[in-house]
Amino acid sequence: MEPQHLADHFSAVVARHGSRPAFTCLGRTLTYAQWEERGERLARFFHHRFGLRAGDRIALALPNLLHYPVAALAAIKAGLVLVNTNPLYTERELRHQLADAEVRAVVGIRGLSRHLARVAPELGIDRVLLAEVGDLHGFWRRWAINGWMRLRDGAVPPIPGAVSWREALRGALPPLPAPPRDPSLALLQYTGGTTGLAKGAMLSHHNLLANLRQVRAVLGGALREGEELLVMPLPLYHIFAFMVTLLVGTAAGAHTLLIPDPRDRRALVKALRGRRFTVFVGLNTLFAALCEEPSFRRLDFSRLHLTISGGMPLIPETARRWQEVTGCPVVEGYGLTETSPVVALNPPERPKLGTVGPPLPDTECRLVDGEGGDRDRGPGELLVRGPQVMQGYWRKPEETARVLDEAGWLRTGDVAVRDEDGYLKIVDRAKDMILVSGFNVYPSEVEEVISRHPDVVECAAVGVPDRHTGEAVVLYVVRRNPALTAAALQEFARRELAAYKVPRRIEFVPELPKSPVGKVLRRALREGASPSQREAQPR
Repeated sequence: MEPQHLADHFSAVVARHGSRPAFTCLGRTLTYAQWEERGERLARFFHHRFGLRAGDRIALALPNLLHYPVAALAAIKAGLVLVNTNPLYTERELRHQLADAEVRAVVGIRGLSRHLARVAPELGIDRVLLAEVGDLHGFWRRWAINGWMRLRDGAVPPIPGAVSWREALRGALPPLPAPPRDPSLALLQYTGGTTGLAKGAMLSHHNLLANLRQVRAVLGGALREGEELLVMPLPLYHIFAFMVTLLVGTAAGAHTLLIPDPRDRRALVKALRGRRFTVFVGLNTLFAALCEEPSFRRLDFSRLHLTISGGMPLIPETARRWQEVTGCPVVEGYGLTETSPVVALNPPERPKLGTVGPPLPDTECRLVDGEGGDRDRGPGELLVRGPQVMQGYWRKPEETARVLDEAGWLRTGDVAVRDEDGYLKIVDRAKDMILVSGFNVYPSEVEEVISRHPDVVECAAVGVPDRHTGEAVVLYVVRRNPALTAAALQEFARRELAAYKVPRRIEFVPELPKSPVGKVLRRALREGASPSQREAQPR
């Protein structure tokens, strides 16, 4: 019988692969058995010391370090609901997510805890576990890594009552009581929307396990049991990386090499040097950047047989360049946070470049026009129904009803076409969302923040193609003070927005193009205002 709960699934995984390496990061490796042992100890800490009970929400604000898979496993063992959180969120973003999810505990990293130090006490969150980068290494290496990180990060504000990672795993605690096996809510995975405020997509154990089985069915023999060395440079708090690493990868007994910061190309190449990796997971911007790195091109790709792309559209030229450099074609898929996340995936044995592949098994897709009528080949808005579709948005029934009907059809907001073989191609987005390096940027959120500036009358954000990040945020601003500069507005934005949301370019205009009813015409902005519409003043 197939497991119905992630805890049972992981127990079966460890039973099969216990002695094999599971995760490596910064030179330290945990076997599957060691991962399970540390996860069990931390789960006991959550239950006995933090007093957390089944259904409580726990936020993981961690980069790609060994701490993440251990903390995720511990939360699942203790029956908690995971709330994946970007550790680089601004104070405003962090406050919204922790408050909305009614988080009772947070696991963070010391060097990135400045905002948490202010937000946690304000929200009454008094259960905070703080890790340091070297905690899971041996004594001397731990001492060296943590010492260097403390020197680099400088003083960080203390968090009252915070417990260190090593203290949490120290000592013996009683076993967990028989854990409840409620397969309802496993993950609150936050995504945005037309309001600009992030919403928690409720993903159940059933959703995630179903999507795991669907993806494995498509990949088939391309993932060889117990033989793969999988490179994961994408952050595990992103649902695509979470699925591929913690579910698909572990189910196959893969050894995953975690890359803490893919933006540090030198460190990434150093981590790969001397390793004959077999599977690489990434997205368009990363593939393009690595292909330009001479040191990357000199790596050993002789065993690389599977490259998976997700999180943002793959540009065909990038895929061709990747195959030229590595000798391995790229398999592209498509999904959303609301679908756990995979909807479609190119089968490795017959991929079609420029498409995202056919729908996964047990996944129905419809293409509909503006009136809801079916269009066989499209183009039309893509609707999805299947066992991976979310339960709804956390405590937002009206938002849920806008995208998920009673028959289980999810409106994706993406426009697609379907070819004669059933392969899908995403051709446009019905929503105004901007996709920067695989991360969602919602124009209304950027506009809401920038509009707070006293010298801004109104503004509108749009996405434009960018060869480095897929899309870039461009902001059009009507200003009341001609002395206001683009640099000043960008600095203002950095205080409230994560780096990838900060406008790359700012254009000052005398007015925004609008419809007769006063709605800003984003399409006109995306197509570019003519020079006569822009202010004469220098930016």
